[in-house]
Amino acid sequence: MDATATTATAATPFSTLIRVASHEKHDEANAAPFMSNLLGGRLGVDAYTRYTEQLWFVYRVLEGASETLREDPVAGPFIQNKLARTPELERDLAHLRGADWRTGLEPLPATAAYAARVEECAREWPGGFVAHHYTRYMGDLSGGQIVRDKAEKTYGFARKSDGVRFYVFEGISNPAAFKRGYRELLDTIAADDLEKQRIVDECKRAFDFNGAVFEELSAEFPLSA
Repeated sequence: MDATATTATAATPFSTLIRVASHEKHDEANAAPFMSNLLGGRLGVDAYTRYTEQLWFVYRVLEGASETLREDPVAGPFIQNKLARTPELERDLAHLRGADWRTGLEPLPATAAYAARVEECAREWPGGFVAHHYTRYMGDLSGGQIVRDKAEKTYGFARKSDGVRFYVFEGISNPAAFKRGYRELLDTIAADDLEKQRIVDECKRAFDFNGAVFEELSAEFPLSA
């Protein structure tokens, strides 16, 4: 890389760098047939329920690590109680599966691998944890709101109520402002250029994990011929 390219990269805010570098992987995950079929009303509420189950396995690990990383100089600034999704997922699952919703709950193999990687990063590499944190929560606050709207219309859930509470951030009154603040945290992250590139690479890997989950969900819920 020549000096000009190096200078340009260094001058690019990290929030921009990570968004642009992961854009292709982001689009690949969002274009998964499972999601388009689910939100297009071509799959039943059982498929939506199964997807919600997979989210619970991931967020249980992601948020379970929050307390241990709260004082970490790299990951700590990103951990905010208002982001917590696990309680909302559990309310949704109780609505979708009943009071004994934990009975028989199993992750897909791809989900288990995804959760294991999040746990590994939380334990060994705070920068990698940030990559997964960014991928999940910024997506929830952006495209996740489209998912909520489509799910309400497709499956008849009351607006911002049981069944879609995962997508409702009651502690964040201004999502646009929150996302600006999150990007500012990324821009001041305690990481050098090499570590930032590693975080970008892990962000891409996070999207691959999501894509693998969607592929397994597609196999479990194929469209009728």
